[in-house]
Amino acid sequence: ANFEQREVDIAGHHIAYLIGGQGDILLLLHGFGADKDNWSRVAHDLTPHFQVIAPDLPGFGDSSREPKATYAFGDQVDNVHAFVQALNLKTFHIGGNSMGGAIAGLYAARHPDMVTSVWLLAPAGVDSAEPSELTGLLAQGDNPLLVHTAADFERLLDFVFVEIPSIPGPIVGYLTEQAIAQRPFNEKIFQDFIARPASLESEAQNIQAPTLITWGDQDRLLHVSGAAILDALIPDSHVVIMKNIGHIPMIERPHESAQQ
Repeated sequence: ANFEQREVDIAGHHIAYLIGGQGDILLLLHGFGADKDNWSRVAHDLTPHFQVIAPDLPGFGDSSREPKATYAFGDQVDNVHAFVQALNLKTFHIGGNSMGGAIAGLYAARHPDMVTSVWLLAPAGVDSAEPSELTGLLAQGDNPLLVHTAADFERLLDFVFVEIPSIPGPIVGYLTEQAIAQRPFNEKIFQDFIARPASLESEAQNIQAPTLITWGDQDRLLHVSGAAILDALIPDSHVVIMKNIGHIPMIERPHESAQQ
């Protein structure tokens, strides 16, 4: 991936991030319960053309977790802006997956002077999309994104991928341990989403930069119908629906995702 890890302090948070490559800056934001390493596979194809920066958003990965802070979408947009200012970035491309996609889109809508282009990979925050399988499970009080056991982690992998990437057993074990350990804080963050909702759909018309919307047609977390909704709202947008792909295209098909 041609990455190295660095760290920086912003107001109230300590941020770990990956950086590598050359060219225009591309800032990439991970999804809920994930971290900066979600971009390592696709970065192999991106770093020859961009200087890629992938932070652990506050509350995730190696970044700080502050119990008294809030981590709703709007809070994270502010955190990203503080991060951008700390790195003295002037203009950049921005992208994100799932939660990170909503944050990237909201950032582009609220800071249009900073953003050159936008890459939304199955972003959250499309309120009028058709209900997904996740929507139904949440209504029943079942949140597959919160991992209590090793079986829960296996279920989560099956839920987000059509074809689970090959992962060595010891790595699966480590990732399972981390997901279980982080579950209580992830639950707090999920409650912050509910308490302080923000809608990408309601602000999408304010995105001025050219926008690529990428979605897997077999996404079980966020229904693919969200792609057409955003396409109709964003003035300069293009949609790519990836066949037989789940919720995390840049991990499941990294090369194909980068070629878009």
